[in-house]
Amino acid sequence: MATFVTPTFRPVITSANYAVSAGHYLATQAGMSVLQLGGNAVDAGVAAGVCINVTQPDLTNLGGVAPIIIYLAKTREVVTISGLGRWPKKASLEYFRDELKGEIPLGVKNAITPSACDAWLTALARYGTMTLGQVLEPALQLASEGFPASRLFTHMLTGIHANLMQWPTSREYVRPDGTPYQTGDMVRQPTLAGTLRVLMDAERAAAARGCDRAAAIMAARDVFYKGDLAEKMARFSQEQGGFLDYDDLAEFSVRVEPPVKTTYRGYEVFACGPWCQGPVLPQTLNILENYDLASYGHNSAKSLHVIIEALKASFADRHAFYGDPDFVDVPIEGLLNKDYAKQWVERISLKEAWKDMPTPGDPWAFEGKAGAAGYRPPAPQPGPLGSDTSYCCVVDSEGNGFSATPSDGVRYTPVVPGVGVVLSPRGFQSWLDPKHPSSLQPGKRPRLTPSPALMLKDGKLAMTFGTPGLDVQPQAMAQLILNVVDYKMDVQAAIEQPRVATFNFPASQHPHNYTPGHLCAEGRIPESTLAELAAKGHQVTKWPDFIASAGALCAICVDTEYGPRAAGADPRRTAYAMGW
Repeated sequence: MATFVTPTFRPVITSANYAVSAGHYLATQAGMSVLQLGGNAVDAGVAAGVCINVTQPDLTNLGGVAPIIIYLAKTREVVTISGLGRWPKKASLEYFRDELKGEIPLGVKNAITPSACDAWLTALARYGTMTLGQVLEPALQLASEGFPASRLFTHMLTGIHANLMQWPTSREYVRPDGTPYQTGDMVRQPTLAGTLRVLMDAERAAAARGCDRAAAIMAARDVFYKGDLAEKMARFSQEQGGFLDYDDLAEFSVRVEPPVKTTYRGYEVFACGPWCQGPVLPQTLNILENYDLASYGHNSAKSLHVIIEALKASFADRHAFYGDPDFVDVPIEGLLNKDYAKQWVERISLKEAWKDMPTPGDPWAFEGKAGAAGYRPPAPQPGPLGSDTSYCCVVDSEGNGFSATPSDGVRYTPVVPGVGVVLSPRGFQSWLDPKHPSSLQPGKRPRLTPSPALMLKDGKLAMTFGTPGLDVQPQAMAQLILNVVDYKMDVQAAIEQPRVATFNFPASQHPHNYTPGHLCAEGRIPESTLAELAAKGHQVTKWPDFIASAGALCAICVDTEYGPRAAGADPRRTAYAMGW
């Protein structure tokens, strides 16, 4: 006993039956409580997700976004739910470009249709087993009775205090005297609690009319999008000069869609489609599969250089081709073609880094088509990194998996009075250049950064995983997979390893800052390694250890040498894992 040294800051959470890992510890507990009542992974995932909306309003919101990917063990099927809204019909690129001088400002003008509520309830109705009332009970308790503010929570809200103070309807997120919340303050959200009660009451009323479980849940969903709540959201938007109206809400619905996927060293990796940045992960893995990373050594200069350059390639294609497939012809089959990846391998130099965003490839050739050339980057535009988003995942005793990345906190837009949610401000991830594949158009979905994922082995669930972190998300997720698959780490060790992130591309959110060659690396990576990377041309900035900007991975592995369920959570934020 005296000679034992723990290999990680936190233990890997091993369990025989089920596990939850989420961006806030209370959300993890909520998911566990639903599993203990007999719920499945989707029931628990929705419970955890809505609790994240309550406990992390600085980062997420019930009126925000919530892309979801689900593995159904019985049918061995993977589905995604596109928890992403659309630009209102009355919005136009010309208005922002000409009237607002090229700005997408804070406030309701950047609002797209709220989608998280629809995504959570659609997942529950289609793939869950419990009632909405059962699943929302933990979130209702947290919203009405309150929870202690964490250090991360107070740090985030202090940073956006000026925004909150300019919007009188957002004052629930400051102290009664107008000062920022302090660590340990009880945070109560009575307006949001009232909305949760409205949804629960609508479900009960529908059930009393004879609706089955799924229909009753969707009746509650319709109250949000077609009832009194929708009218309040539309009225507030119009009063504040926004474009979102009642018809946008009433006509909106999320979609259940097939995922994109690739294989990596015997695993199948699934992500959401090119309406978000999900394909960056499988694209990057396709490139990296051509390198013997294990022989290079973990986090050696050689391995990190290859990883960074592969990410640069995928981000160049993201910028050139990704967009809402309802509006843009995205060559997704070509982008994920293994031979296309080999073309990128031929372009990557082991000796020299790309000092700016590389020219995109020609994925159209791998679809037998002649397509438009990829969009080229703007001039360099340095600027700060943003922060947003959370994550949750669940694996149940039957092997079902749930993976979701909720986002859109109160920092970007005011809270709707009488509803307690924001109108998803995700419009800030659109471009005001009509030639860009993710340009602003009425009814179009912005290219979303939140992008959950999961992995299978021999047709069965192997890992659910994801992270917050804007453009860092696929970078942290790729490094997690490499640590687990190539370097044979347990999931907690894989999460805790120091990470790198490139910013050699225009950022997803307006004004799309672009810092060619910029590479951030956490401090535990040796100085000698960073010096080697700098010698190859990487513009290295040293991050502090365990910085929140490096992401906050959560993951659950299935049928491992450590046990049937092995869960990990990132100490970089407030994430926690539990199992039973």
